[in-house]
Amino acid sequence: MITEKIFNAGVVGAGGAGFPSHIKASSKTEFVIANGAECEPLIHKDYELMLNFPEKILHGMELVLESSGARKGYFGIKSKNVKAIEAIKSNLKNGKIEITELGDFYPSGDEYELVYSATKRLIPPAGIPLDVGCVVNNVETFLNVANAESEIPVTEKFLCVTGAVKKPTTFFAPVGTSFRQLIEHAGGASVKDFGIFVGGIMMGSFTFNLDEVVTKTTAGLIILPKEHYLIKRKNQPPQNWYRIGKSACDQCSYCTEFCPRYLLGYDVQPHKVMRSLGFTKTGSAVWNQMAELCCSCGLCTLYACPEDLYPKEACDKAKIEMRRDGIKFIQSKPVKVHPIKEGRREPLKQLIKKLNVQDYDVPAPYNYKKLETDEVKILLKQHVGEAAVPLVKIGDHISKGTMIAAAVKGKLGANIHSSIDGMVTQVTGEYIRIKS
Repeated sequence: MITEKIFNAGVVGAGGAGFPSHIKASSKTEFVIANGAECEPLIHKDYELMLNFPEKILHGMELVLESSGARKGYFGIKSKNVKAIEAIKSNLKNGKIEITELGDFYPSGDEYELVYSATKRLIPPAGIPLDVGCVVNNVETFLNVANAESEIPVTEKFLCVTGAVKKPTTFFAPVGTSFRQLIEHAGGASVKDFGIFVGGIMMGSFTFNLDEVVTKTTAGLIILPKEHYLIKRKNQPPQNWYRIGKSACDQCSYCTEFCPRYLLGYDVQPHKVMRSLGFTKTGSAVWNQMAELCCSCGLCTLYACPEDLYPKEACDKAKIEMRRDGIKFIQSKPVKVHPIKEGRREPLKQLIKKLNVQDYDVPAPYNYKKLETDEVKILLKQHVGEAAVPLVKIGDHISKGTMIAAAVKGKLGANIHSSIDGMVTQVTGEYIRIKS
């Protein structure tokens, strides 16, 4: 069974939160959708993957089509990526799969957006694609599914290193490799002091720590000079975001008017969530509820707000408070696409200009030379669900591909495998360190 092989190989969603892929592959559904939209500014890893491994990606998609009993597959790619479209088209052998061409807008890769673009179906508020008969996977996930069929576990990550580096590039790296080594593989940083956006400027995390490591969900690193305004904005304590928002938000509602989920018909109103910063007594009971359906795309904070406030971060805060208080918002009105949706799309080029990163909007070609390392730190939780349980102890000699941690039986999770040959030097509740 392919679903069992996917589970054994530790395949998880490679483009997002890391949902265990065997669950999706075993679901019964109508449509399987490949997400090749890649809408984060500057990141090019999915494009390079489609260009260089189209046959394997399509094979993985066909395996999930078969296992899920789906009657049709849609492959989402932006129209501008002509070479990627040609590569996929020339390898299409399954008559069930057709290409869905997408505009160069942000965030065209959001699941809700992609499902609507491909099928014209609207996912229920707070729902998942399966609620409307769809399974969505990132293109790298499908590549890993194809590998799983040959019993090859996930030990490497395909990622892009770009921004202020000497040689922006895309390559395979062992899971557990340090960010320091990734940057060195891209020729090193082109500036002395820099910060690192992990996974993207819009939805990724931010760090200065070069010792952080690659996981199964790391899409790439964007290096920016320390004085760049995006780093100055990000490198503040959260209380500053909320204090500034409380004092400066004039309720212009631009954050809501440009929200992609709002334009799709969902009751996401960031400008009302901003009210919760000032009206704390009613915040969690009234205004916070408008954050429930937010997809955290960051457009409100980094594009729409004319005062450079932090509505996305206010929504993140509201979600935490609602979970703490046991409040679950249920949208009562039917989901109906806003009539001006198409006129309010955010062109990626315009977003890149707004973010002042146009100087870094360059190709990141595939480097066939894989990064090699003599030490990895492999996290036990790289996926949605429970952390994996270690199967090895200090002093064990293991080979690349050996399962070193297992998913908890009966719980949502994923197996973890060694990404290099070597000896186990450290085992904790959070990670396993291996040295060759």
